[in-house]
Formats: sequence, C-alpha cells, structure tokens
Amino acid sequence: MRKIAFLTLAGLPLFTFAQDTKYSVNGSVNERYNAPAKVYLEYRAKGKTLKDSVLISKGKFHFDGTLEGTEPVSAFLVLNINGTGPNTNNYKSVYLENGVITVTSPDSLNNAKVEGTKTNLENTEYELALKPVNAAYDSLEKIQNAATPAQQQSDDFAKANDKAEKVIEAQEAALNKKFIQDHPDSFLSLNVLDSYAYGADYVDIAPLFNGLSPAIKETAAGKKFADRLPHIKAVALGAIAPEFTEADTSGNMVDLSSFRGKYVLIDFWASWCGPCRHENPNVVKAFNRYKGRNFTIIGVSLDRPNAKDKWLAAIHKDGLTWTHVSDLKFWDSKTAALYAVRGIPQNFLLDPNGKIIAKNLRGEDLENKLEELFGKI
Repeated sequence: MRKIAFLTLAGLPLFTFAQDTKYSVNGSVNERYNAPAKVYLEYRAKGKTLKDSVLISKGKFHFDGTLEGTEPVSAFLVLNINGTGPNTNNYKSVYLENGVITVTSPDSLNNAKVEGTKTNLENTEYELALKPVNAAYDSLEKIQNAATPAQQQSDDFAKANDKAEKVIEAQEAALNKKFIQDHPDSFLSLNVLDSYAYGADYVDIAPLFNGLSPAIKETAAGKKFADRLPHIKAVALGAIAPEFTEADTSGNMVDLSSFRGKYVLIDFWASWCGPCRHENPNVVKAFNRYKGRNFTIIGVSLDRPNAKDKWLAAIHKDGLTWTHVSDLKFWDSKTAALYAVRGIPQNFLLDPNGKIIAKNLRGEDLENKLEELFGKI
C-alpha cells in the first residue's frame, strides 16, 4: 500500500538551545512564473492546519516564519499558477526548521530539490532511496487502471495484484528499516519508524526505536513514540488481545471477551477509508466461507462524530453481515488507541483463547490463514 506523505511532527536534537524555530524558505522555479501565480505553505501545529502564501516574481518566492519549540515540522509547498489556492498537484514536501531552506527547480515544485538544513538533506536522501519503490507502485497502478472491468473483477487478476503489492511493501519495509538503522540521530527516522510500524510487530519495532540516539528519544516526538510502545507490545503476536467494550449499531454494548471460544478477526476500518472499502469484498468472501467453522468478525469503525448514517450505509452497501462497533470518534477512537492503530485497514486475528495469532491479513492472506486453521472448503 502506498504510504501517505508524512504529516507528523518531527524535531531537532536537544543540543540546540533555541526556544523557537526560525525558518526561511528561498524558492526558485521557472522564471516565467509571475503574479497572480502563488506558492502556498501549509503545515500542522497544535492540532491546527496553518497556511501562508506569497506571490511569485520571475520564478522567485520567499517565506519567513517562527515556530514554537525546537522540533522541525513537516510542511507542503504548493504552486498554483492562477493564485486560486493550494488545490493543485504541483507541490513539494519540506521540513521547517532553524536555518535557510532552499527550494530550486527548473520548472515545477514537483521536481524541486530541497537543501540547506539537516532534516531536509536527510529527507532528500530518503526520497532518492524510495524512488524504486514509488516507481514500482506507479507501474502497478498503471496495470490496474489499464485493466478491463472484467479483468478487475477476476480472482486471478486480484491475486496477481496482491502478490505484486506485497513484494513492493516488503521492499519498502526493508528500505525503511535500513534508513532508521543508518540514521539514529535523525528526526526523520522517527517519521520513518512511524510508517514502518504499520506493518511490523513489536519485536521488530522496539529494537529500531531503542537504537535511536538519546537526543532523538528525549525530544517530544520521541517521548510520544515511547509512550506508544507499551500499546504496540500489548498487541504483539502471541499476546492476549486487550479487552474493550464498544457500542454496536443499535447502541448495545459489546465486550470483546464475549466472543471467547471463537476465532475472531478484529477489523479496523471506516466508511471514509478507500483502501478499507476496497478490501471489504475479500473480508466478506472469507467470512461467508468460514463463518460456520467457529470464526467470526468484529468490525471496529473509525467513523467521524455525527456520521453514524454513513457508517451504517457502508455496512449495508458492502454486505458486512457481522458484528460492528464504534464510538464514532474518528482518530480519537479509544479502541484504536488501545491497539496502537494509526492506519487503516488493519486487523488482528485471535484464537479461541483471545491470543493474537496473526495481523494485517489482507487480500488472499486472510483466506489462506483460515484455510490453514480450518482446512480447505
């Protein structure tokens, strides 16, 4: 699965004594760009999206700003030749941190080179390493888009795509692991670790975090990840799944422990999640095949507050005929936090004693695991 661009906080080592981050961005794109063309700067701070914009003059633009604290922040620069807002695909990610950041391109921001500060130089190195992975994702996407409707509905086509995607994901995971190991004093490594943790288990995640420098681990973002580690450990393979109680679609409270004695798939999803909806037919197929073999599913939705109607509509439209629960708190879902879920779709397969025996079973992997447990049907 192609990873979404990082929007999490990042930071600097503790040997900097400044209480605030003062950044400058000097940009240069094609000199034919002039007003009304604008470059927009967007980033997150204290739970809010902050925006700034400047007119372009002969391809040049400049931003100055101050951020509270010493940790650099992931941001996006977006170029719109009409100056009508940050609503184009002409963009570049940067890290706002102390110093002068230079962004240069002979044409668009998509092809820009970012230099001048430590984290941005490391991010350029990381993006270069990711090029083969992104190229592989692009090639797979072209194959999927070129397929006829009949091909797209074919089991063989779906299996081939799942297999190809798993190869790319393995390549990406190996690349992320190497970057973290090679850059223990980089705050970018925390962001990369956050991505790596989506598909990894505690036994792989903990050593990578512990290998980071003390300065990185002691920053606010490092401490935040350290706080997550006990939750990641609690849902490691072999652990007893943490108990939770959530309201079902009728408002009745459902305990996870009430399903003891069965194999249970805890499936985290949401009606707004495209990859989840794409995966749902595979889950339906597995459920219908094995529901008579002591197997069931609990769907835990991360739908938004006041969006119960969308949640129920998605359940009905996708034919999800198993138990569903949600507190309708979006990413503030207490059960998602309990299970260290920061990306969906994500799932956990439990044995009849409540022990986690598999995680993130997507595509034919779920059916293969159930066939291993129950035999072929």
